[in-house]
Amino acid sequence: MRIATFNINGIKARLPRLLEWLDETRPDVACLQEIKTSDETFPAKEIEEAGYGAIWHGQKGFNGVAILARGETPVEVCRGLEGEPEDEHSRYLEADVKGVRVASIYLPNGNPQPGPKFDYKLRWMDRLRRRAMEIWTEEVPAVLAGDYNVIPRDVDTFSVKAMQDDALMQPESRAAYRRMLNDGWTDAILTRHPAGGLWTFWDYQANSWPRDAGFRIDHLLLSPAAADRLIDAQVDRDFRGREKASDHAPTWVELRPA
Repeated sequence: MRIATFNINGIKARLPRLLEWLDETRPDVACLQEIKTSDETFPAKEIEEAGYGAIWHGQKGFNGVAILARGETPVEVCRGLEGEPEDEHSRYLEADVKGVRVASIYLPNGNPQPGPKFDYKLRWMDRLRRRAMEIWTEEVPAVLAGDYNVIPRDVDTFSVKAMQDDALMQPESRAAYRRMLNDGWTDAILTRHPAGGLWTFWDYQANSWPRDAGFRIDHLLLSPAAADRLIDAQVDRDFRGREKASDHAPTWVELRPA
């Protein structure tokens, strides 16, 4: 069973690339972020024709998350995170799919820092951790997949110096991410690639892709019941190099059958 996360950076603009990836790799579940479309304009028909059912939590122009499942429709469990009723950002969607609890997560960027955007990022991470603890108590196989906008370690970026002032690499961001790991969640890519050097994002600026100036911010966190089934975790790097690609590459985990 392959569960992938893919920050698509605009599902309408990247729809040919998304359909291409779905056709070539056939993930069982795909968690999308930054769909940047309203609920009404989500391309459900095209995705259905590709063989996938979908649920989505849209927002016109920015943010937005979705969960796709091959051959079936995900059963929605939770939409949004509790803790800030005034928060209208579409950043979290959770569903049961093929016997696994799956969440699609688009964590706030937090720049510029310090400032209100960084404070919001840290509060959002606390809210995510509280929801993760609730999932934990259910003792279900679970995968929290998405763009976390956190570079966990120095070896997860092409240049510590270049990123040292960025919200993605601040001690507070890393500590919040580490608390989830300390709660017992397993970072699938870290488990398979402990030495680092595996990127999931390359900016459009500064010739980043040709220079391989990337970093790892797309993560798949596994509950114990899912971690016990871990076979592999990789990045579909080549898709970043295609025409009009997202600035993220699809990242996935493969689990053995229950």
